[in-house]
Amino acid sequence: MIRSAIARIVDFSRSHAAPVAALFLCLALGGGIWVSRRISINSDTSKLVDPNLPWQKASDDLDRQFPQNQNLLVAVVDGKTPDQAADAAANLESAMKKQPGLFEYVRRPDADPYLLRYGMLFMPTAQVQDFADHLIAAQPFLGTLAADPSARGVLGAIDLLAVGALHGQADAARIDPPLTAVADAVEAAAAGKNRPLAWQSLLSGRKAEPGDLRHFVLTRPVLNYGQVDAASQAIAALRADAKAAGLDAAHGVRVRVTGPVALNNDQLAVLAESATSSTVICFGLLALWLAAGVRSFRNLAAILLTLAVGLVDCAVFAVACIGPLNPVSIAFGPLFIGIAIDFGIQFSVRYAADRLTLPAAEAFRATALGVGPPLAVAAAATAAGFLCFAPTAYLGVRDLGLIAGAGMLTALFLNLTLLPALLTLFRVGPERHAAGFSWGAALDGILARRRGRVLAVSLLVAAASLAVLPRLKLDFNPVDLEDPHAESVRTLLDLMADPGTSPYTIEFLAPPAAAQRAAAELSKKPEVARVLHLGVFIPPDQGPKLDILSDAASLLGPTLSPSAVKPAPTAAEVLAAAEACARDMEQVGAKGDQPAARLAAALRAVIRQGPAAVPALEANLAAGIGHRLDDLRQVLQAGPVSLATVPADFKRDWVAPDGRWRVQVFPSGDTRDNAVLRHFARTVEAVVPGAVGSAVAVDEFSRLAPRAFATAGLLALAAIAVLLFAVLRRLREVGLVLVPLLLAGIATLGAAALLGFSINFANIITLPMMLGIGVAFDIYFVMRRRSGEPGLLGSPTARGVVFSALTTGTAFGSLALSRSPGMAEMGKFLSLALFFILLSTLFVLPALLAGGPAGKKGRP
Repeated sequence: MIRSAIARIVDFSRSHAAPVAALFLCLALGGGIWVSRRISINSDTSKLVDPNLPWQKASDDLDRQFPQNQNLLVAVVDGKTPDQAADAAANLESAMKKQPGLFEYVRRPDADPYLLRYGMLFMPTAQVQDFADHLIAAQPFLGTLAADPSARGVLGAIDLLAVGALHGQADAARIDPPLTAVADAVEAAAAGKNRPLAWQSLLSGRKAEPGDLRHFVLTRPVLNYGQVDAASQAIAALRADAKAAGLDAAHGVRVRVTGPVALNNDQLAVLAESATSSTVICFGLLALWLAAGVRSFRNLAAILLTLAVGLVDCAVFAVACIGPLNPVSIAFGPLFIGIAIDFGIQFSVRYAADRLTLPAAEAFRATALGVGPPLAVAAAATAAGFLCFAPTAYLGVRDLGLIAGAGMLTALFLNLTLLPALLTLFRVGPERHAAGFSWGAALDGILARRRGRVLAVSLLVAAASLAVLPRLKLDFNPVDLEDPHAESVRTLLDLMADPGTSPYTIEFLAPPAAAQRAAAELSKKPEVARVLHLGVFIPPDQGPKLDILSDAASLLGPTLSPSAVKPAPTAAEVLAAAEACARDMEQVGAKGDQPAARLAAALRAVIRQGPAAVPALEANLAAGIGHRLDDLRQVLQAGPVSLATVPADFKRDWVAPDGRWRVQVFPSGDTRDNAVLRHFARTVEAVVPGAVGSAVAVDEFSRLAPRAFATAGLLALAAIAVLLFAVLRRLREVGLVLVPLLLAGIATLGAAALLGFSINFANIITLPMMLGIGVAFDIYFVMRRRSGEPGLLGSPTARGVVFSALTTGTAFGSLALSRSPGMAEMGKFLSLALFFILLSTLFVLPALLAGGPAGKKGRP
């Protein structure tokens, strides 16, 4: 029934070639236009798994409670001094807030007014006392700066230090650090360089720490979903704001963009570009292999047109039935081409061979009867292999499986309808080379005579592969599948290296008491660097610290808030202040104080340049003074704080609307190491089973993906075995089809382990997919042998298999050239798998078949 039905379909398509071809081509044209307007990509890796999983539900709950933390764009601002970093972040925030059409909101979490005012209360009491003592000792200096926050005021304040040293009121050694810092800034100004004073360190007396040099600006951008890279406009505006504000290396500042939105944006751009380029490269290289295989431009055109129509139909199914593509399913194009072209090659090569002895109508019937059933079985088995991903919770590969499964059935239908119609319209004739390879018959004999050796070598390869399997690495970190050259990824990796800024944190929601208990337990774990929740932001031992700050405020309040502030100085006034300071510094330097002498020389160099040097001097000496003095005033105004008095805006970041506290856990190790990341996640999950976050997601991926792979693989194996048995009705022949595939799978894994490949959530689909891909090649040989047709490797079937493998390998190889590591990894693994499938089909399978009955001519 199957053979006769296929023969009738092929004959109908041949008899009505023009209308059949016109119908399919018109539908494909319309489908292509429709797809181009509706296709979309979602690169959110959290959408690759079932949203009904417990950890996914918990993550969604957290997102609903704290929507302000979702879809963020993060600007990482680094400065050479704490002042540069802080002021640059403030300037960038201010510029972005002026563009509400591009940025829904903008904030600096590390510059929250609550933290600025009460931050000193989190320091040990001794450090608070040192801070207050330092400010009180510098009171005259601060008074001068507060009354004149300019280069003139700075030079006047420094001059006071020199006068104090000259009159014995100050130890020269104690003023050397500020003199050295000012000398550095003045020398840079004389050379026309940007090197502003680090006023935070000078005024606080505290040495800058690495964290002081980095600030963050968070924003939720307005996304333009009319383009693939929806955040590009907002990112471009952010960078333009940074450039306009002079936030660049020349001014000691670096601004980089990362965060979920930037990562998705960069990945989408790469995926879209890679999918397009891979498909174009794939078609081009396929044309070359097909030209070598079929040696007929007409035959080549018929196969490629059929393939193009099938690709469009596959895309229509993907868009209409699946929806947005993901980082895994976007690879359906080269994948479909690589597998579906096999059907076209087998049909056209067999037809060209049959035309050597038969007229066109009879040749089509002979081809349909001879190759049609194997094609149908191969397509069904391949589709079954792909569709077995549907029951898994791994939605990324499920989508690819559904698209590819439907694509195989579509490819079969088109190669039995459209391809015969095109071959008829293009008047494809007989081709002598289509009869097979001249060396194939000789190789058939060699393999038959030495089948024992071939099978022994195959078993040794399988055993060796199994022995090295423990070396195969698993890597389910989504970052490792993103373009490592993208700024967003490089910046993320930089943040991951520092436990204090690693984005791979873990969060959970709990009632206040439970949250504090869990936090206390987690804080004792060596895998945990710190734990944050609302209670952490209530300073301990406030009484003594507030007394210290209150005393300092009573002494410094009038000093920091003068009744009048001088207007901005003229260039002449700045130079006059420089002259006065230089004279006094020369006197201090004459007594052996080297920093003073150095500062005097630097000031003389500026004075010699005249007014032209004043702007650089102003920028290096006075930039940020006003902000730093404001910060001091805030600190000295601190009062008692409790959970009841925490500002609502600050509290909203840590308390959900239903009253539960958000707890954030930071790792202590380098989270660029996946083993560290998994260990951290499992340590926290052991204490808080419902915890979520990026670290938990990576750990859950590492558990889910292998399970999905095993489930899909076993289902695919079972489905293909049942299908083969239903068609072949002989267990031995079912085994002949599957054994070479299993050997190829084991060898692929062993080779991957030796080559240092990692199994990740993109290429893990490869191994079950091999069953669907490789079963087609084996079915062609087994069914040919069963029908009693002579020879295997010297037949048109072998020629079709070889060139199908070459074209399929080209398609997979085009994926390996992608800039997207995920697609590239999939392409490499598929190419490796195809290599072993071809070896098994051409060497192992003929050796196995040589040991059984030759079969009899008849219906397969």
